[in-house]
Amino acid sequence: MKLAIGNDHTAVDLKNTIKAHLEQRGIEVLNVGTDSCESFDYPLSGYRVGKLVASGEVDGGVLICGTGVGISLAANKVEGVRACVCSEPYTAALSKRHNNANIIAFGARVVGDEMAKLIVDSWIDASFEGGRHQRRIDLITQIDKTGELPAAE
Repeated sequence: MKLAIGNDHTAVDLKNTIKAHLEQRGIEVLNVGTDSCESFDYPLSGYRVGKLVASGEVDGGVLICGTGVGISLAANKVEGVRACVCSEPYTAALSKRHNNANIIAFGARVVGDEMAKLIVDSWIDASFEGGRHQRRIDLITQIDKTGELPAAE
């Protein structure tokens, strides 16, 4: 498995912790975030990770900013991305099982190191369930591609 990780200046330490954790699990990590605590615009990392995920160059992504919200919003502007902000493991697992989230995001100002590891592990270890959830993902994909819902049947 290969994941891209991106962050802003508020999340350098947590990014490094999560990168090391992922590597300990045998996961290859492509760091496209900043390694500096100087001000850095989170949309840059969100977009970079989103493009890598959407192109299939990586299997998924991890995004970290102050809250996880801004960086995930930027990633979700890339067609094909389903980035979910999670602050606990249950939502992280369901984001993959039900929404087939291909990027997980969280906030360095919201969760600590150990909770962040639990969130990432729950997301990685979960599998998309398909079935009724696939129909909903198809609707999201249609909105993503066309900006519209299909005509009512």
